Amino acid sequence: MLPNKLKGFYLEKNISLSRFTTLRVGGQAEWLAEPTNIDEIEKLLFWANNKKLPCQIIGAGSNLLIADAGIKGLSVCLRKFQGSKINAVTGIVEAAGGEPIPALARKTAKAGLHGLEWAVGIPGTAGGAAVMNAGAQGGSFAEIVKSIKVLPLIGGSPFEIKVEDLKYDYRFSLLQKEKLIVLSTQFQLQTGHDPSQITKVTNNNLVHRTTTQPYHQPSCGSVFRNPEPFKAGQLIEELGLKGHKIGGAEISKIHANFIVNTGNASAKDISNLIEFIQEKVQTEHGLLLEPEVKKLGFYPIN
Repeated sequence: MLPNKLKGFYLEKNISLSRFTTLRVGGQAEWLAEPTNIDEIEKLLFWANNKKLPCQIIGAGSNLLIADAGIKGLSVCLRKFQGSKINAVTGIVEAAGGEPIPALARKTAKAGLHGLEWAVGIPGTAGGAAVMNAGAQGGSFAEIVKSIKVLPLIGGSPFEIKVEDLKYDYRFSLLQKEKLIVLSTQFQLQTGHDPSQITKVTNNNLVHRTTTQPYHQPSCGSVFRNPEPFKAGQLIEELGLKGHKIGGAEISKIHANFIVNTGNASAKDISNLIEFIQEKVQTEHGLLLEPEVKKLGFYPIN
């Protein structure tokens, strides 16, 4: 029988994942761990591989919809795997996989580095944002990522991937197709800027985001990728779908590309509402909206 404590840190069994996602939904993790350093991550993966358990990575849970049935195997939450190194002279910034993007944006602004002001309102981690090529207000991580250090989920040692090998595109990187965990991301920001001015722009960007999006309600951020040159939110709003509900899931009255949990939503409610929106937009506009949110635990099991 496996003890809950594994060489210095704790494994938890049958833990609800609802508090590990910004949507506040999701079933139980068979096993859950929150490592704080690379050594712990390597030990966890070694244990899971020996037990032949599938392994899922959860960052801030801000772009994630976990099924009500939960997830089998080991779920590794990186929200405690934080830290950053900022060189104000060279503009090179290295952030741990679980470093919160808002915190990193504020730190780099304080150092007088330009390039992350737009990201302050993204409630994700540096690793997750680099994998998804997250973006907002005209900026994206593809523009500032220099390299990423990763570790295979199954066997292998840490290695570095240069930005030119990540195949960045709109809300896409090659990492989305690989079974890797992001240990750290290196960014190249611009030096020589007034810290007070960069901080002011950063704060203004946060105000804009909080006033134009349902920032203080449980959501997963933008649900759909924009089918350029169109905007998903505009297509949904034009169909009069703002405020439409399925169970406890609602299309935000503030921004139509957001689905919010009004308090008692299930993952099934949210998944059904996503499909409802897709059907309506495809029928009316002939466009199939592609979800930006990642689903875990839905059939077929990921």
